[in-house]
Amino acid sequence: MADPDMTVEGQALEWREGDMPYSTQFGDHFYCQTDGRLECGHVFLSGNGLPERWPKEGIFRIGELGFGTGLNACETWRQWQLEARGDAQLHMTSFELYPMAAADIDKALSHWPEIDRERQALVAAWPEEPGGMIDLVLSQTMRLTVICGKAEQTVPKADLAFDAWYLDGFAPSRNPEMWSLELMRAVNDKTKEGGSFATYAAAGFVRRNLQAAGFIVERRPGFAGKREMLCGLKPSLTA
Repeated sequence: MADPDMTVEGQALEWREGDMPYSTQFGDHFYCQTDGRLECGHVFLSGNGLPERWPKEGIFRIGELGFGTGLNACETWRQWQLEARGDAQLHMTSFELYPMAAADIDKALSHWPEIDRERQALVAAWPEEPGGMIDLVLSQTMRLTVICGKAEQTVPKADLAFDAWYLDGFAPSRNPEMWSLELMRAVNDKTKEGGSFATYAAAGFVRRNLQAAGFIVERRPGFAGKREMLCGLKPSLTA
């Protein structure tokens, strides 16, 4: 029997400007309309000090709230491959309430030829009926896990501690549950000491919830004219 916390429905989409996916559930686009791929680099990678923090050995674990189209996973994987990583492995785990169909992922990501190879590998491995826990070994050094269901129920059950987090839910005004104090506490609990987070969001209640959850929070300039974004660290108890 399926875990009730992982029972999901498909994503209800509209397509705008041809290949721009828009969620009708949340009334919001899936990524920055300027350039979602470049936003990923500015917000999530740079905001977490990547690729500088990537190791030469062991497993680097990234948690993500909101898998969406898989754009962050594909762009992160692309950048991971730019340098030899020795025996190191990248494991991304995303928590997603409404997983997309493979054809919709393919359509959305076709916008960026830079990630064609990663898109094709993801779409080829994506299940016909996504749900439950999707666990994909995409290469010898890249593993992707997508846990479907409500994040406030699935994140606390995760049995991993993450080095970095991409907090990439829909806008806080559209999806406040994704930014709740309870969920931010669960994220903090699943973060290694000295681990990091980054998000495009800069709403006051998001910043306060992250601080109350135990993160040291920093404001930085946002992407494409957005005034601010947030990033930060979980303090080390031995610091």
